[in-house]
Amino acid sequence: MTHDAHLLTLAGTFLLVLLTLGLWFAYVLGVRSQRRRRKAWPCRRLISFSLGCGLLVLALSPPMVEWGHADLRGHMMQHLLLAMFAPIALMLGAPGTLLLRCVPVVTARRLTDLAATAPLRCLSHPVTALLLDIGALYVLYLTPLYQLSFSQPLLHVWLHLHFVLAGYLFSWSIAGPDPAPHRPGMWLRLVVLFIAIAGHAVLGKLMYAYGFPRDAGHGLAQIEAAAQLMYYGGDLAELLLALVFSATWYRRRATSAAFGWQTANRRT
Repeated sequence: MTHDAHLLTLAGTFLLVLLTLGLWFAYVLGVRSQRRRRKAWPCRRLISFSLGCGLLVLALSPPMVEWGHADLRGHMMQHLLLAMFAPIALMLGAPGTLLLRCVPVVTARRLTDLAATAPLRCLSHPVTALLLDIGALYVLYLTPLYQLSFSQPLLHVWLHLHFVLAGYLFSWSIAGPDPAPHRPGMWLRLVVLFIAIAGHAVLGKLMYAYGFPRDAGHGLAQIEAAAQLMYYGGDLAELLLALVFSATWYRRRATSAAFGWQTANRRT
């Protein structure tokens, strides 16, 4: 990467950091607004969203950016933070629910109607989210796109943003706490989650066995270490998502059982 391209990349990354801090500040204001109205908002949601924003800032910090440019292992660590761990924490903060609570009722209804439109329902479907998230990784590491991103600052910054958004969309489509009336059933989401785990593991093995990404100036030992980081780091992130999904499923079944018991008692 040339000096000018490097400076432009740093500038774009700094804008992403400012955007992250802006979102965190807006979230805090939303929580404050709820508490002023004496409406409860769980502290765990605030902590989770703050953790997610912190992980994004860490991944976009100058030392991490420099490490990611010089070493594939640093790049892979950035990927894990941006695309997997931070999105899970952000998703658990339930920002969509907070937004709907803070805006006027008319605006909330419009946002709900917009989310129910066919294009957004298709975009938020777990299979679509899977293709945007895991599928994009295959394109990045198994094609010349990885090398190209280091000579095109705009593309480099866009890839960071894409993986944050795609990672959040995938996490939300599988186990998001925000209301989603048109979200597919639990079994379909479970199958998609298993496919994502398998797809991530296969990509890590392909990188390790065949030296992807090729012709990118990285030694074989470095590529193998980065592939192992992807494999085991991805397993850890997906295990966390699976635990969240299992907890969601358990609460849903418990709620359904309690509702059924109450209904039966009323009939008798």
